[in-house]
Amino acid sequence: MIAALDIQVTKTSKSRLSEIDFDHLPFGKYFTDHMLEVDYADGEWKKVVIRPFQDLSLSPALAAIHYGQSIFEGIKAYKDREGHPFIFRPFDNFRRFNISAERMNMPVVPEEIFVEGMRRLVELDKDWIPMKNDYSLYIRPFMFASDDIIGVKSSDTYKFMIILSPTGPYYSAPMRIYVEEKYTRAARGGVGFAKAAGNYGASMLATAEAKRQGYDQVLWTDAFEHKYVQEIGTMNVFFVIGKKVLTPDLESGTILEGVTRDSAIEVLRQEGYTVEEGSIHIDDVVRAYQAGELKEVFGTGTAATISMIKELKYEDFNMTFNTDTWTVAPTVKRVLTDIREGRRKDTRGWMFKV
Repeated sequence: MIAALDIQVTKTSKSRLSEIDFDHLPFGKYFTDHMLEVDYADGEWKKVVIRPFQDLSLSPALAAIHYGQSIFEGIKAYKDREGHPFIFRPFDNFRRFNISAERMNMPVVPEEIFVEGMRRLVELDKDWIPMKNDYSLYIRPFMFASDDIIGVKSSDTYKFMIILSPTGPYYSAPMRIYVEEKYTRAARGGVGFAKAAGNYGASMLATAEAKRQGYDQVLWTDAFEHKYVQEIGTMNVFFVIGKKVLTPDLESGTILEGVTRDSAIEVLRQEGYTVEEGSIHIDDVVRAYQAGELKEVFGTGTAATISMIKELKYEDFNMTFNTDTWTVAPTVKRVLTDIREGRRKDTRGWMFKV
C-alpha cells in the first residue's frame, strides 16, 4: 500500500484538449494540461504540487546544464475497453529510476511521490489517454540538479517532475539499423545501465551519421572490440536464430534494463519460445543470416514498444528481412497490446489502476 500523499493541486483555467488532433500524434510534441513538481533541498523532499503545464524559470548557472546530473524514465498509460485508465508496470520504472539516481549521486525519490504522484496526475488528465490501437499516454518522470552555482560537485538541490504526452506509434514502419563500429555508447563501470540524459546526448552524432545514410538508428557494440552487440539507441534488441530468441544480457552494466525487454522475455517464454540472455557476437549474427538461421530482429522499448527491423547493416554487409512473414515479434506485440488495452487478462499485475 502506497502511503497517502498530500498534493497541492491547481487546475488549469482552460483545457487545451480540444486543440489536439488525436488522429495525428507525433511522439513527444503535445503535452497535457498539468504537470507534477517537487523540490529537494536541505536533505528532504518538499511540498508536492500539480499545476498547469508551463515553462520553468531557471538560472544560467543551473548545475544540470553544466555538469549533467539529469535522469528520466519513460512509462505509458492506457485505457481498457471500458475506458478505465491503467499505467503499465510503474513500480518497475520507479525502481529503475532510483538505480539511475544512485549512480548519478542524486537523492532517491520516495515511492509515494513517484507512483502516487504519477497516479494522481494521470487521473487528473485521463481524458488525454487515446483509446486507439498502438496509442497511449506517454509519462515522463525526470529529475535534474538545480543548484545555481558553478562548481564540479554533486548538487545540493534537485527538482523532480512528471509531464504527460499523448502519442501514437513511435516507429510506424519496420526499421533500418546501422551497426555502429566507431563510436561508443557505454563501457563497464560507466553509466550505460542508467537512464541518464548524457547517454542520449552522446549518441546524437552517431545517430545523425546513420540517418544521413538512410538508417533509422544505430545498434551499439562494446567499447573494446566493437563486436558484441549491446542495444539500439531507443530500445533493447532481440534476435530470432533457429528455434531460439537471443538478447544481450545485463551483466556488463552497459545496457538499460528495459521494462518492455523484461515483459517481452516473459511473454516469449509463456508462448513456448526458448529465450537466452548472453553475449552476442556480431559475426555470429552475420553467420546465422548467411546460413538462413537468422529469422527475425526486433527492438523493445517503452516508446518503441515492439519494433521490427527490416534491415541490419554491418560493415559492407546488408541483412534484409521480409517482416510480413514473421511470427515471433508480432506475437509479442499482440500479447502485450492486448494486456495493456484490456483484451487479455493481466495475470502478472502489470497494469496499475489509476
